[in-house]
Amino acid sequence: MKAVLMTAPGNPEVLQMQFIAKPAVPPGETELLVRLVAAGVNPIDTKLRKRGTFYPDNMPAILGCDGAGVVEAVGAAVQRFRVGDEVYFCNGGLGAHQGNYAEFTLIDERFVARKPASATFMEAAAAPLVLITAWEALYERGRLQPGEKVLIHAGAGGVGHVAIQLAKLKGADVCTTVSSEEKANFVKQLSADEVIFYKQTDFVQAALNWTNGEGVDLAFDTVGGETFHKTFPAVRVYGDIVTILEPDANTVWKTARQRNLRVGFELMLTPMLQGIMEAQKHHAEILEQCATWIDEGKLKICVSQTFPLEKAAKAHQLLESGSVTGKIVLLISDG
Repeated sequence: MKAVLMTAPGNPEVLQMQFIAKPAVPPGETELLVRLVAAGVNPIDTKLRKRGTFYPDNMPAILGCDGAGVVEAVGAAVQRFRVGDEVYFCNGGLGAHQGNYAEFTLIDERFVARKPASATFMEAAAAPLVLITAWEALYERGRLQPGEKVLIHAGAGGVGHVAIQLAKLKGADVCTTVSSEEKANFVKQLSADEVIFYKQTDFVQAALNWTNGEGVDLAFDTVGGETFHKTFPAVRVYGDIVTILEPDANTVWKTARQRNLRVGFELMLTPMLQGIMEAQKHHAEILEQCATWIDEGKLKICVSQTFPLEKAAKAHQLLESGSVTGKIVLLISDG
């Protein structure tokens, strides 16, 4: 099969298309052999490509956590899926289990969800990592409740644009930061209640004005760096802030302590990295619920650009440029 291999840590050119052995058939007892139609490209992919995977002894590696495709074969004990089923998932791509920049992959059925019937494979492949990240950050780490006010940084980004929608589905009011009029129009279409142009406006003061001086109930940081600790005064006393990045070593925690903020960290890779089976199954359950919402027209996944599999390096270059709205997807085969 064709696959894009990461031959060594480095710039995007270390991603090389090669022919490698197709996964063995029949699959393991509870495994599915999936013919991949599309694979999502996420910031974690570019980070692992630059610095090396979590398993540096396993090289070359195939990156790509997000995949969507068609079941080609099933293991003897598989119960939930049959040959021909269309599926999507977040699995592999961290350096141990094979990632999804390839034509085929093996995956345990417990980590797989049925693809939304109304979504293309392109849209489905863009969805899993960002959906799970935003779901866990808002609903589980941040304990978002109906009627609360939430600040979502970078609302036009991959995680941000689904976080806006998930927050609205919970019945929350949303303000979000953007950098351009084009992105402002995009997040307004997702029903964001308040849009803050962070390059021209002090987002803290804007969030305080929006909440009559109290601060938001929950802030969701998808940017990191100084943005994390600069957000503390925008959160109400006893409020929550959740970040998907590691706080900078120079983070000033004083305001967070004085306001008694509850700080949450969201890393949706933890179940894969630590082999936590129940948490991986929970991720599939999240995707099943999100598939229902997508089919009901309540949730949309924005794909800004696609590339053929062999152009994975160009996809990485674009993502690293930092100007992407929504998601980037690799197209592998016809659905």
